Amino acid sequence: MAQCVQSVHELIPDSFVPCVAALCSDDAERLTRLNHLSFAELLKPFTRLTSEVHMRDPNNQLHIIKNLKIAVSNIITQPPQPGAIRKLLSDVVSGSQPADGLVANVITAGDYDLNISATTPWFEAYRETFLQSMPASDHEFLNHYLACMLVASSSEAEPMEQFGKLSQEQHRIQHNNDYSYPKWFIPNTLKYYVLLYDVSAGDEQRAESIYEEMKQKYGTQGCYLLKINSRTSNQASDEQIPDPWSQYLQKNSIQNQESYEDGPCTISSNKNSDSNLLSLDGLDNEVKDGLPNNFRAHPLQLDSSSDPSNNIDGPDHVKSASSLHETKKANPGIIHGACLTLTDHDRIRQFVQEFTFRGLLPHIEKTIRQLNDQLISRKGLSRSLFSATKKWFSGSKVPEKSINELKNTSGLLYPPEAPELQIRKMADLCFLVQHYDLAYSCYHTAKKDFLNDQAMLYAAGALEMAAVSAFLQQGAARPYPAHYMDTAIQTYRDICKNMVLAERCVLLSAEILKSQSKYSEAAALLIRLTSEDSDLRSALLLEQAAHCFINMKSPMVRKYAFHMILAGHRFSKAGQKKHALRCYCQAMQVYKGKGWSLAEDHINFTIGRQSYTLRQLDNAVSAFRHILINESKQSAAQQGSFLREYLYVYKNVSQLSPDGPLPQLPLPYINSSATRVFFGHDRRPADGEKQAATHVSLDQEYDNESSQQWRELEEQVVALVNKGVIPPNFHPTQYCLNSFSDNSRFPLAVVEEPITVEVAFRNPLKVPLLLTNMSLLWKFQPKDCSGKNDEEVKELVTSEPEMIGTEVISEFLINSEESKVARLKLFPHHIGELHVLGIVYDLGTVQGPTAVDGIGALPGCHTGKHSLSMSVRGRQDLEIQGPRLNTTKEEKTSITYGPDRRLDPIIIEEMPLLEVFFIHFPTGLLCGEIRKAYVEFVNVSKCPLTGLKVVSKRPEFFTFGGNTTALTPLSPSASENCSAYKTVVTESTSVCTALTSSASSVDFGIGIGSQPEVIPVPLPDTVLLPGASVQLPLWLRGPDEEGVHEINFLFYYESVKKLPKIRHRILRHTAVICTSRSLNVRATVCRSNSLEDEEGRGGNMLVFVDVENINTSEAGVKEFHIVQVSSCSKHWKLQKSVNLSENKDAKLGSREKGKFCFKAIRCKEKEDATQSSEKYTFADIIFGNEQIISSASPCADFFYRSLSSELKKVQPSAHAEKQSIEDAVRLIQKCSEVDLNVVILWKAYVVEDSKQLILEGQHHVVLHTVGKEAYSYPQKQEPPEMEPLKFFRPEHTAVSSRPSVEQLSSLIKTSLHYPESLNHPFHQKSLCLVPVTLLLSNCSKADVDVIVDLRHKTTSPESLEIHGSFTWLGQTQYKLQLKSEEIHSLQLKACFVHTGVYNLGTPRVFAKLSDQVTVFETSQQNSMPALIIINNV
Repeated sequence: MAQCVQSVHELIPDSFVPCVAALCSDDAERLTRLNHLSFAELLKPFTRLTSEVHMRDPNNQLHIIKNLKIAVSNIITQPPQPGAIRKLLSDVVSGSQPADGLVANVITAGDYDLNISATTPWFEAYRETFLQSMPASDHEFLNHYLACMLVASSSEAEPMEQFGKLSQEQHRIQHNNDYSYPKWFIPNTLKYYVLLYDVSAGDEQRAESIYEEMKQKYGTQGCYLLKINSRTSNQASDEQIPDPWSQYLQKNSIQNQESYEDGPCTISSNKNSDSNLLSLDGLDNEVKDGLPNNFRAHPLQLDSSSDPSNNIDGPDHVKSASSLHETKKANPGIIHGACLTLTDHDRIRQFVQEFTFRGLLPHIEKTIRQLNDQLISRKGLSRSLFSATKKWFSGSKVPEKSINELKNTSGLLYPPEAPELQIRKMADLCFLVQHYDLAYSCYHTAKKDFLNDQAMLYAAGALEMAAVSAFLQQGAARPYPAHYMDTAIQTYRDICKNMVLAERCVLLSAEILKSQSKYSEAAALLIRLTSEDSDLRSALLLEQAAHCFINMKSPMVRKYAFHMILAGHRFSKAGQKKHALRCYCQAMQVYKGKGWSLAEDHINFTIGRQSYTLRQLDNAVSAFRHILINESKQSAAQQGSFLREYLYVYKNVSQLSPDGPLPQLPLPYINSSATRVFFGHDRRPADGEKQAATHVSLDQEYDNESSQQWRELEEQVVALVNKGVIPPNFHPTQYCLNSFSDNSRFPLAVVEEPITVEVAFRNPLKVPLLLTNMSLLWKFQPKDCSGKNDEEVKELVTSEPEMIGTEVISEFLINSEESKVARLKLFPHHIGELHVLGIVYDLGTVQGPTAVDGIGALPGCHTGKHSLSMSVRGRQDLEIQGPRLNTTKEEKTSITYGPDRRLDPIIIEEMPLLEVFFIHFPTGLLCGEIRKAYVEFVNVSKCPLTGLKVVSKRPEFFTFGGNTTALTPLSPSASENCSAYKTVVTESTSVCTALTSSASSVDFGIGIGSQPEVIPVPLPDTVLLPGASVQLPLWLRGPDEEGVHEINFLFYYESVKKLPKIRHRILRHTAVICTSRSLNVRATVCRSNSLEDEEGRGGNMLVFVDVENINTSEAGVKEFHIVQVSSCSKHWKLQKSVNLSENKDAKLGSREKGKFCFKAIRCKEKEDATQSSEKYTFADIIFGNEQIISSASPCADFFYRSLSSELKKVQPSAHAEKQSIEDAVRLIQKCSEVDLNVVILWKAYVVEDSKQLILEGQHHVVLHTVGKEAYSYPQKQEPPEMEPLKFFRPEHTAVSSRPSVEQLSSLIKTSLHYPESLNHPFHQKSLCLVPVTLLLSNCSKADVDVIVDLRHKTTSPESLEIHGSFTWLGQTQYKLQLKSEEIHSLQLKACFVHTGVYNLGTPRVFAKLSDQVTVFETSQQNSMPALIIINNV
């Protein structure tokens, strides 16, 4: 139980005090009424004696009574109705609330820190009122009247006569059978005569004389002169006198004016007194049948018409606490005791003391002795009951029967003079004067008698008081017999069906157990008496039980919370809304945040409802908010109910302050960090063949790799524009800001371009949410053109549409447990600083077919696609936490976050805006296929744009054509059936011989030191005016690898007008191309054996080209035609085709392979000399009847682009190697290098939708080295096999800077010139001599020493067979030195002795660089054998 103001040793004596009746004449009542008090109320603050009192017990022992208190009350002849008592108790509880400044008791138990009110004043007020308002009953005498004060006024005509009347009246009430109420203790009631004298208006002498007369008649012990009203009421305002009555009158309204204010009984004006004075205690002048009218009805009686059901606990019948307070405060001007001075207060106090000392206590003492004598005579004992007690109880005890064995004899009644009742009377009197030992003895005796008679009601009463007496005995002679109380409670409740008496037992016993720290037993006792018949009692007892659990040595926190919930529920049923709310709030501390979500929901829901009933609307909203924002485990129907309650309460709150700030709504959840901001217009949809650039949109997922690529592309083009240096203030353009982007700077938005904010919502409930009239909430700080800030800051969305236009979404439905994004737009019309604060919307639910919970569609509701049940206007803020900082030491050791400014854009002045459209842009190509498309550039802004460039990582994929491009059909429709190439019709005679032309790579944007990735777009006049559009041809070439390719284009452009904050803008496009296999080309180049061409120059090459059709038939390609093979080189050109095949059309069906052989010659010296280093010679060998001019766009463009990307791959490694090699060695390397590039142009015939299409394309093969095979497609690198592990450290071998064996062996090219066959008459001349010329050609630009050895190798027997039959005549070894690229001829003679076929290729040629030591043998022997036929004639 909670702590109480009074201890149990103070509480019980104060609850059972001697009762004294008061009967006043009308004049006496009028005198007290001048103070707004009845006579009984006048005495109330002074009824506790200030000193100890002595009396003697029947054994003549002195007994001391401490803190004695008496109860004086007016005589009322009707017992109070139970309903009235219940109403009074309800009002008392509702009127007592925890004080606002009450210090809560903080209890720490385990993980719980609970704020609990240490005291429960409402419970104490209830208990006090309950004990005082108990009606008197026949089985006990504790609240029967012991005495009666008869009060008359000295101002009456015949006061003595009045006393006589009053005395007769009292006698009649006590002894007349018509009145069963009130109850009197003994027939001979003490009468005490009091004469009231009004000091301010009365005649003192007359009063004194009357008092003398009274003393003679009634004795000095039986009467008193009480002087009051020492000042008039109009003096009251002059001097402030304390008012000790108010606390009693408000606290306990059983016998006071409140019962009249609230009650239904008639209040009539007292006829003889001032008409303003209410006849509060009801002694009216009119006495009908000799009985004043107030005796007919108890002041607590309820009017039957006002309460037909008598159900006081029903919330409809109980006056709420607020109304009670209103009633009390109805006339706050009333001052109690206005005519009394402090001297009068002392006089009243003295009067009560005199009455108690001289009248009441002697009367009680005498009565106890009389009762004791009667009992002794009845028992026939010679000594007093007191001395015999020990003997009675020390003997053998008769075992008590259990309750269940006893018959239901609660109806047994004793006559008033029955000796058993006399014992009980004596026990009660002893108890009232605190003689607990004697009281216990008497109760114990009475208990036995009653149990023997099976008078259960009487027995229970005796058991109850015996237990209390035993507890209160000085020195605790015996332990507290709790089982007496248990038996009493069970008897009252189960046998006698008297819950009021059972409740009194429980209240007393629980208080006693609490004082002994037996909280567990006390809690069990309190819980046992909770029942359905009284919600208020059950609520209070459950609350006290909860306090018992929390006050235990080891607090039982969850039991406390559970019983507080039960108490709150019962308080709610009893109409005590405030107490119910308090209980639920205290219990909430335990359940909160512990995962008991359903319990939390229930508590919050109840708190919300109770708060709403009490008009604590903010608390109600807060509680309902908690239900909705927790991850609820409730069913959908329950969640829907919670949501509707919330909306209903919320609507009421918002109606109270319609002009106040918009409150925060709890639903739906917003994932602030997932908020994305997009600057710019939405992408246009594809229009037929016209497809807009993909650019950036909110539909694209963030990809870290691709954003890095875009950043690199932008850096590349910015560096190029700024002469190779990226400016220090450069930041990559970000059109879409999200949680991955860098949001540390204020983003820039352009005026008149929309800003889209994507907000990520999540509906945690199982019911759909409907958001209506949703828009962004912002504030804007406009700047004028000079850049100064305007002072005013615009905050409201609706008021400034000319500054910022705001899009409103009329309906946005989020289904149950759905995550959904909303895109809201702002349209800035003015430069300045914009801050997006959050969103505003109406939150509602979708109305089903029927209204739920009786809440139908309200008037003024939204009507749209979804029918809305109810909605409330509110807002949610978008607060985004920036990234955690982690650079400096301070940041690493503390948790600090950087700013996130994605919602705070700066609006800047107008910029040009480019839109790009692709026309006839393919999605699928064959590898190497050339396709012509068109690209349209449109300036959709009001500013001209310039400096348009496009940058891509794959420049070999597309071209706008070179400077030499003749503008072939400009419009897409005109070029539909044209070839993508520039062609010329040729005559058939020129077939298989080369047609040459030349072109410079500078013309195609591949200059020295330029970046091939950045391509300027050839705009006419280099400026695109506002609203203007231009279409340019765009050639595309399918990448050489099959598969899906994503190719990124970044278009860069600037404003003609230079702005400080933003220098350029970009537009992105990602093209997705799917390529399928077409041709596979391999080529090798080797030296021709013939040393001279037609023009007598050495250095011919043979180029072998293998073309294979690797296309899979799914693509629908019937066959490929090789229409032309072109070469492109600075030093070499194809001269003619040396294919022996007559197949003029080089057709390749599926999986067919074709072989081509071409002769290549060096370009003419004069051409070579005049050419700049970037000039290339193109030679075309045609297989059809149309020449494709390979030196023009687009053939040359793609060749140069593939060349530059090839060089990019090869260059770095080659470059590093070259630097470490000496010059001479480099010369050797050069002689085996060849920079011949072959372009194979083809057509493919495709059948598609029963139509034949012709596709065309080209493949490139870059030939670097003589004899090394080159491919048109990138070779897949085989993963190297794992080498065996080595457990020793390899020795470091220096890398030789010498050229390789292959390079040295091809230094010298050899060629034998001789007649193919010779007829020789061997019979005439036995030796046949044949002249043979050996041509030696130095392929390098270095001086070479050559040794020619004609001796045969005689190592192997095979060589003997072949070579043994002829010999070289003359010098067998020659030593020569060949200068750079020099050709030298040696005249040799071969000698034959037989006919036959001979191989002349036996001379061995060794070569070394002049400044080197090592000699290498040349590899010309590996070429074709030089065969000669010798015939005999």
